[in-house]
Amino acid sequence: MTTTPRLTLTLATATLLVLTNLSLARADGGPSEPPGTEPSATAPVKIDPTDPDLKLPEGATLAQPKVLDIKSVVEDQSGDERREDTNADVTFALQAEVLFGKDSAKLGAEAKARIATIAEEIKKQNATQVRVFGFTDNLGSSAHGDVLSRQRANAVQAVLDQDLNDPDVTFEVRGYGEQYPIADNSTEEGRKKNRRVEVSFPRTGQ
Repeated sequence: MTTTPRLTLTLATATLLVLTNLSLARADGGPSEPPGTEPSATAPVKIDPTDPDLKLPEGATLAQPKVLDIKSVVEDQSGDERREDTNADVTFALQAEVLFGKDSAKLGAEAKARIATIAEEIKKQNATQVRVFGFTDNLGSSAHGDVLSRQRANAVQAVLDQDLNDPDVTFEVRGYGEQYPIADNSTEEGRKKNRRVEVSFPRTGQ
């Protein structure tokens, strides 16, 4: 008759050990979700800006609520083209190797087809302001990179202008050279991503 209590005690002890081990494993490996993403027990509390218990410096007021910008980034499998969508803008980034020959600003046939796809998206968004920015890696002189990136941006803008054929569309064209890299210039893979032309425009329609 004494075996049953012992069995119960053994099972209870084993359960406690399992729970303890799970807690330790979570503590060692960190939280299962990033901080700030844990589900809350209740809905967020609505703040009353006139509440006398609200601690604000004298003369301070709460900022107006706003919608946070959400960015979606899609890159094709080869990495040749990337599209970024935010609440306000659409940006296409094309690697220079897809558009031009080495150290060249002359567009190839494949490049023109890709640019035509961007022109269709500009029409879809009813955008009338388009930015075309050129970038290079950090190899070679900075002055040469500035000139080459501007020449490449000009070449892309010219094809876009022809495809759109819309006098209401205005362009801002710049060559930034090695400024504003998006990848590590210490590797060829990173430099390839940095050699690019970006086309961006407002999201004004769907």
